[in-house]
Amino acid sequence: RAIKYFANKKGYTQKALAVKAGISRSYLCEIEQGHKQPSLSTLTKISLALDLDITDLLAKNVQAI
Repeated sequence: RAIKYFANKKGYTQKALAVKAGISRSYLCEIEQGHKQPSLSTLTKISLALDLDITDLLAKNVQAI
């Protein structure tokens, strides 16, 4: 949920974020839908692509950030 929230907030499409993070769009989609659990390495790539601290992606209430 947090990945999708921050990506939308920054104006990234799913494809653009996937390219910037170096992962496939389909894998990103599965992560966002909760079908896949990303590794710490993948979460790091996504947080760097979104210019966020990884803890922001792990926060329970992302709208409070």
